[in-house]
Amino acid sequence: MIEFPILQVDSPVSYLTAFFVPAFDAVCPVLPSETVIVALGVSTAGSVDPRIGLLIGLAAFGAFAGDNLCYFIGRRFSSTMNRHFFSGDRGAKKREWADRTLGRFGARLIIACRFIPGGRTTVTLTCGVTGFRRRTFLWATALAGVIWASYAFAVGRVSGKVFVKNHWLSIAVALAIVVLVTVVVEVTRRAVGQWKTRHSGRSDPAPNDARVGEA
Repeated sequence: MIEFPILQVDSPVSYLTAFFVPAFDAVCPVLPSETVIVALGVSTAGSVDPRIGLLIGLAAFGAFAGDNLCYFIGRRFSSTMNRHFFSGDRGAKKREWADRTLGRFGARLIIACRFIPGGRTTVTLTCGVTGFRRRTFLWATALAGVIWASYAFAVGRVSGKVFVKNHWLSIAVALAIVVLVTVVVEVTRRAVGQWKTRHSGRSDPAPNDARVGEA
């Protein structure tokens, strides 16, 4: 069986990794936060050490901290980002779409985008730039962090128990499940959006010339 001693529950590196990777993944999406949390779950599969709860808590807090760091960056540099993304007629359309979408879906969008690659960074930055309600943002990102960390850790632990003799296979299967869930969330989100568009007679998705983040 392939072991990962550095990610065991008694390793200090596990606790640092559980917090810092999800935190910085928000501003640097190339960091593999899901992979790391899944690997922690695989490494602790079968263990009932109460410190596992601390690992999950740190991962959730790291995700929360990263989301709020993005919000702070968006607020701190809102004038610069407004000039770059929301200037002129196209910028006004982008801003109108962002305000309308966040106003309509709010916390649900923040939580759902936690499971969409790149969506977390885009939405949390936009919340900061547009001045989205701070109190709502706090509880939504806290809930999103808990759901995400628990889910990623649980997938890793279950996979680690099923493929107990091969941790690499456990991680591969667990990541495949994560990818599948991500695809299902995105497809469902798009399907719901299209259904609402057809039945409401108005278009909520941003048009090509009004997407936040495009120059």
